[in-house]
Amino acid sequence: MAFKPGHAGALMVGMTGGSTVDDPLDLGVRQAVYDGFTNDGRAPTIGDICRRVGAGEVAVRAALRRLAGSHALVLQPESGEVLMANPFSAVPTAFAVSSHERSWWGNCIWDGLGILAMVGTDGSVMTGCPDCGEGLRLEVQAGQVTGGPCLAHFAVPAREWWQNIVFA
Repeated sequence: MAFKPGHAGALMVGMTGGSTVDDPLDLGVRQAVYDGFTNDGRAPTIGDICRRVGAGEVAVRAALRRLAGSHALVLQPESGEVLMANPFSAVPTAFAVSSHERSWWGNCIWDGLGILAMVGTDGSVMTGCPDCGEGLRLEVQAGQVTGGPCLAHFAVPAREWWQNIVFA
């Protein structure tokens, strides 16, 4: 399978419904979220985002809600902190992604591979077979995915993902 690292733009565009693509604060908040994931290996807190964009908490929370409303990211229901900024997960999942000294969590196998593409690096995605629990590892080296044999199964059709994106 061919794999093109470093094409982050394709993963960060395409907001729908109430797009905030032209709002400078929303763009800055979105960039701060992705910078946190890619550079620090974790989701930035709302306080981190405030410092990075030089805005107050009320404005940042409003921007996060607009971004969530446009499916650019997913927020924690109680706190409003970032839960997901596809392909990244802020919480541990069954898809551990690593590259050299950095690591992340992906939301699914597709997102795990997407993380490596987004950061433009070789690495691996570790998961387990949902049927038998056997450990599975896919490697990305020089743009090629190896490992397996594996089969990725998406139980929810893509057109229905946003009905419950955390489950999908």
